[in-house]
Amino acid sequence: MSYQNAPDLNTGPQPGPKSPRRTGGATTDQDCCLPLLEHQLGVGDFLKIQSAFEQQVLINVCPVGAENHLDSDLPSPKGMPTSELAVTLLKTAQCSEEKNSVVGAYCSPWGGGPLEGFLEEGTSKLPSEGKASLWQPSDPCQAICMSREEFMQRMTETVGWGTKQEYGELFDKVDVAQDGFINWDKLTTFMLFALYEKDERAKATVVPAWKDFEFLPVKHKDTIQKVIFLKSSSRYLTISKEGLLGVWGENLKLQETLPITSDATKLKHLWVTSLVSLENVNKIAVAFTSKEICFYDLLSKGEFPCQYKLQGLKGTPICMEYWYDPLDANKSVLSFGDITGKVQAIAFTTALISLFERPASAHEDEEAMVTLSWEELLSGYHKCCYTLQHNLHHGDWVRQVTYNASLDAIISSTTSNTNTMVLAWREKSKKHLKMTSFNVAEGIHAFDYHSQLNLIATAGINKKVCLWNPYVVSKPVGVLWGHSASVIAVQFFASRKQLFSFSKDKVLRLWDIQHQLSIQRIACPFPKSQDFRCVFHFDEAHGRLFISFNNQLALLAMKSEARRRAKSHKKAVTCVLYNSVLKQVVSSDVGSTVSFWMIDTGQKIKQFTGCHGNAEISTMALDANETRLLTGSTDGTVKVWDFSGYCHHTLNVGQEGAVEISQILVLQKTILVMGWERAITVFRLQNFNQFFIQPEKWKGEIQHRDDILCAAFLPPQTLVTGSYDGEIVLWNNSTENAHCVLHPHYQRRLKSKSDTEPHKLFSAGRSRSTCPSPDQAALGAHSFETDTKGNNAVVRLCFLEARTNTSETGGANLVSCGGSGYVRFWDTFKKQLLAEFLAHGGAGSIIMSIDKSNQYLATGDLDGQLKIWNIEDYCLNSSKSKITQAPTLIRSLQPHEDQISSLEMCKPGGRLLIISCSADCSICMTDVCGASVWIFGQAKHWQTENHISLPKRDANLMKSEIQEESIRDIPLLSKEESSLDLRERSLLDKENKDDTTYKSLSIRDLKELPEVKKPAFLLDLEKYFRGKPEEECSQIPELSSLSETLKAVFDEKNLFPKEILDRERRAKQLCQETSSEVKIKRNKK
Repeated sequence: MSYQNAPDLNTGPQPGPKSPRRTGGATTDQDCCLPLLEHQLGVGDFLKIQSAFEQQVLINVCPVGAENHLDSDLPSPKGMPTSELAVTLLKTAQCSEEKNSVVGAYCSPWGGGPLEGFLEEGTSKLPSEGKASLWQPSDPCQAICMSREEFMQRMTETVGWGTKQEYGELFDKVDVAQDGFINWDKLTTFMLFALYEKDERAKATVVPAWKDFEFLPVKHKDTIQKVIFLKSSSRYLTISKEGLLGVWGENLKLQETLPITSDATKLKHLWVTSLVSLENVNKIAVAFTSKEICFYDLLSKGEFPCQYKLQGLKGTPICMEYWYDPLDANKSVLSFGDITGKVQAIAFTTALISLFERPASAHEDEEAMVTLSWEELLSGYHKCCYTLQHNLHHGDWVRQVTYNASLDAIISSTTSNTNTMVLAWREKSKKHLKMTSFNVAEGIHAFDYHSQLNLIATAGINKKVCLWNPYVVSKPVGVLWGHSASVIAVQFFASRKQLFSFSKDKVLRLWDIQHQLSIQRIACPFPKSQDFRCVFHFDEAHGRLFISFNNQLALLAMKSEARRRAKSHKKAVTCVLYNSVLKQVVSSDVGSTVSFWMIDTGQKIKQFTGCHGNAEISTMALDANETRLLTGSTDGTVKVWDFSGYCHHTLNVGQEGAVEISQILVLQKTILVMGWERAITVFRLQNFNQFFIQPEKWKGEIQHRDDILCAAFLPPQTLVTGSYDGEIVLWNNSTENAHCVLHPHYQRRLKSKSDTEPHKLFSAGRSRSTCPSPDQAALGAHSFETDTKGNNAVVRLCFLEARTNTSETGGANLVSCGGSGYVRFWDTFKKQLLAEFLAHGGAGSIIMSIDKSNQYLATGDLDGQLKIWNIEDYCLNSSKSKITQAPTLIRSLQPHEDQISSLEMCKPGGRLLIISCSADCSICMTDVCGASVWIFGQAKHWQTENHISLPKRDANLMKSEIQEESIRDIPLLSKEESSLDLRERSLLDKENKDDTTYKSLSIRDLKELPEVKKPAFLLDLEKYFRGKPEEECSQIPELSSLSETLKAVFDEKNLFPKEILDRERRAKQLCQETSSEVKIKRNKK
């Protein structure tokens, strides 16, 4: 199942000193998306503002004539803002001196209509003539008022942040009547309305997060016809064409299955067409192809008995709907449509007493079934109900019908292009229905009505979702474009004012009604079939979406609602990087937007929109100089940008097709692109003399048996790639030849050129090698089966570059992570798995990041959990047995509500920071030591030097560690080792050149050249070579004795490994500290 989002809603120019520059397909917005001042004010700030108004009455009084022109008939919002600031506004308003203020009215229940056209950015004015003022104090001079200049001056002094210009703009918004003065009531009223509108806008644009697509274990053998939820018993009912009724608990466990029968014999040639719940009377109604509707009692024990059977219908009912009045449960309406185009309804008036009249013979046996005829209902024999019907559809099958109480009308639809949708209602004192019809080209499959928005949404066969005003039949008020196949179902997400639509190509879309744009796209993993029956049901109370595919039932459940928090992007964030040159954080999202943030404050400074059109940006990378940004997208291209928004090159990875790019690796002479292909895509920098760059062939051919997901590079020439089946292939980047394959459970030989032909695909497109060699077969057949579930998938690879001596001393120099939450440490020299541990149990695939000093490891999982581990002393030496004990866990936290998509560790100003981004649209930052989690884009900017600190460490220990580092910089070597290392290290500063003369040579890993300290006589020539007075000769230090010199030769540092000496030194230091503490305690006694 794939998730995609719609194009960015905000594609127009942003306010600023300069208009945005469009270059290379992206829009550069400088200093965009700055929040308004009224949205940044916190609770403490508003209390300061209140105190400023209270103090103002002592130094200034309201001038005569400065009256409040607030309209007493202004509509009030129906719901209160949930923010803490709104609550504080109410509390402080109650304590103010003005007892008759408009804010006081907000303490009572809302009594007005919807908020329309009120306070639109200071441009609308309130009428003042002929209207009574809400606030008319007995003495106007005692009112607390401020002029524009006073407000600007006092607010900047009192609040302590914000400019005079910003407070002046806020004053203009509050003073809509342009009186030149505002008071406390005007300010609080404006803030309440602003918060309400902000909450409404935020609620409408929230994109729900979904759990994994799940198929429920049904027992239906034929097509599922209906899915309903019983509120009274908190159970779900499903019914299939063959008449099997499934009863599900609220936990979606199948409790029982019952056959529904119309007679004493079971169904053989009859089909069930529809099912509705009569909740007010605890019954269900089932329609059959025998032109019958049967009513079953849910309260009886055992099987559901049939209480009423309605026969004699003129056509087969194929759709039904039931409504009852929640204020008077006796009033209800059962509406149904048939294959002859008739729309009929039964209106019950005493439903709680009896649905129909029972004959006298039936009173003795209350459980006996009562058979009714449609003619009896038409004749008026049953006094407890009456019928309504019309035939405006003229023989077309009625696909959906419902009675809506808000419109007091019956709505029905067909697939015809004439009289496609009909609204029928009955005026008072008239028996016949009055009707109006909507004509939709090619007809519609379904519809839904939103009472608050007063909109009808239709699922068009012409691939359109139309929004209609029930009273305007000429044309729709909105058309939602985006489906590539006919739409077969629509349903409103009423509380959020959003709309679901489902098309025949099995694509689900969620629409923002206000902007009429798609905000989410989900491709459902149903089997490929052109002919299928689909039932669509959204249980809004539980956040569950049911979609049936013939006899299969799928569930798409919403994740628990995320708490209110700041969002860095409008859409899910996919990647985050840190630019150490500019000290900026770069982030990308699925809406093809790239944003730039100041790491010191968390403020957004610019963003590029539409970098790849509407395609998702899946990964990013920086070049070696950090002056170019590379973005990889699902449209199959990689683009090279500068930081002003100009696109220099476009790399054609997918060969004009869409591909999933998972990583971009920028090397000295090549750019490697990986992502859901078995081959490495390579671009050589020598070809970067044109805009469109085509890939070249990788010389090492295909060595992976499954899709490559990630890669890592260790200078000068070691390249590793990890694939979905858990294999890690080691390459020589200079020759582009592979020389080893690593896997947690087996080893295998490399493929020859004859083996690199494409293999057949199996199991959802995963590849599988054929004909293993005899030595491979000895390892076990299970070892070579591709991991189709991705339990061993390698998602991230990182080299431990700071460990420079692993080739001699052994130990891990490569870390991998991915499927099943495991982290593994490898020795690439000995081709050995040294350690593996479970970092995140039960969380599925994980990602990771390691700091440059290789001291800390950060891991993140699909639930938003972040863990930080200390790996400084982990797997430093080789061992025969695999280590399974995890390293020291320093910190565990959950900064995100959804899966962590990218991690970055950086050290600006000496502070080690962890930056994470997530599908919850946020980018968070914290440190190793337990600092607060900061969100990029939050209202209040932070200062990293004030909030993030390094761990406090013992001064003596730090001093000893500094001495250790100095010892590590100049290792003790023999003459043979010194001469060998110096020859190898002389090549370190030069990148490995791709010279064909030396390609066949086996080049060892090079080491850094230790810094050689110059002798003292070279550093200070004057001191040693200039003539000096004789009296200074006595100050020259004496030479060391021969015994001391000989003793230094046999120093124990030359005899024992450094690790043993370090442990002994630390033990001595700890012993000294302990003994000193004991002495101090004794002295005190």
